[in-house]
Amino acid sequence: MINRVFLIVLDSFGIGALPDAGEYGDAGSDTLAAIARSSRFSAPNLRRLGLFHIDGVSAGEPAPKAEGSFARLGERSKGKDTTIGHWEIAGLVSPEPLPTYPGGFPREIIERFEQATGRKTLCNRPYSGTKVIEDYGVRHMETGALIVYTSADSVFQIAAHEDVVTPELLYEYCRAARGILTGRHAVGRVIARPFTGEYPLFRRTANRHDFSLAPPRQTMLDLLAEKGFDTLAVGKINDIFAGRGVTFAERTINNIDGMNKTIALLNEDFRGLCFVNLVDFDMLYGHRNDADGYAAAVSDFDRQLGEFLGIMKDEDVLIITSDHGCDPSTPSTDHSREYTPMLVTGKPIKPGINLGTRKSFSDIAATVLDIFGIEDTLEGESFLPQVRQSDVAPANEL
Repeated sequence: MINRVFLIVLDSFGIGALPDAGEYGDAGSDTLAAIARSSRFSAPNLRRLGLFHIDGVSAGEPAPKAEGSFARLGERSKGKDTTIGHWEIAGLVSPEPLPTYPGGFPREIIERFEQATGRKTLCNRPYSGTKVIEDYGVRHMETGALIVYTSADSVFQIAAHEDVVTPELLYEYCRAARGILTGRHAVGRVIARPFTGEYPLFRRTANRHDFSLAPPRQTMLDLLAEKGFDTLAVGKINDIFAGRGVTFAERTINNIDGMNKTIALLNEDFRGLCFVNLVDFDMLYGHRNDADGYAAAVSDFDRQLGEFLGIMKDEDVLIITSDHGCDPSTPSTDHSREYTPMLVTGKPIKPGINLGTRKSFSDIAATVLDIFGIEDTLEGESFLPQVRQSDVAPANEL
């Protein structure tokens, strides 16, 4: 019987352009191919699980025999951002993209936000998160005005120096923005971006916090929690789902911390799902077009993955996937519309099963719910019958 599923999302780890990538300006994008060219890329554990056996992946030499089962996942939702990518993984397909603001937010939104906070705003246009504090940080500190900016994604970001606006007060401002950004302006995330230091050495801190739009319908987290299963959220997961369906949440400061906390949870007594997001690949490297840094981060993850695999229990299943791409080798610094990988392993899982190219990320949700014997009306098709060892019974009862 399977008691626990560990679902780890390598944020932005795409493996090649989707057929409709050209509609998003992402034709030819391939995050994995870009980072695999770096001398800092080393992924022996991902390799042995089957990463280079996945359909369409030609960035590395396949292992002689894949120890896990594997697939390439397409995205049915319209978009390429973190929120709808994770929602689809959790069984909720978004037929319409979340709103974006390539020209900045409408004046009426900014005026309402300024009225709610009692502070003026700066910038109000798409910007790099590091460049925006370099260009506006001094003026912010002189005037107290908040730095508001966006990107190609559906985000309303607020940057403030911690000596001018404490993180707690910045979070209050974000909650005010979240209350304003509804209806046709319901962006996926309002993000607090605290920073410290002095010009020209401003630096963002680990006090980032995301205030996400609540999922419009049930997800696998809701269904698992309703049936009494544990739902553990590590990293950004609790933020992405606005806390819905989460029974335990653990914040992280970086990928290594996230994996350390996930490894520690292997020793905890729970039954259900541990859902993990590792954001550094995207936030620190993909968006900064730092292929070498991205490659090194994958190598660090792979080392910790080896530790994780070595202490998994016999009733555990591990699923590794992603939510979108962020090819660091293209001129763009934004997400890319790509296929994502899926690797599945554990004693209850057959090795070497090629699940092909799946139509939706939501096949993961369908499979997780199938593992725990939950009938649902979410999107997706379970692949459990194809990968479950013949002597492993489904978990139909608590």
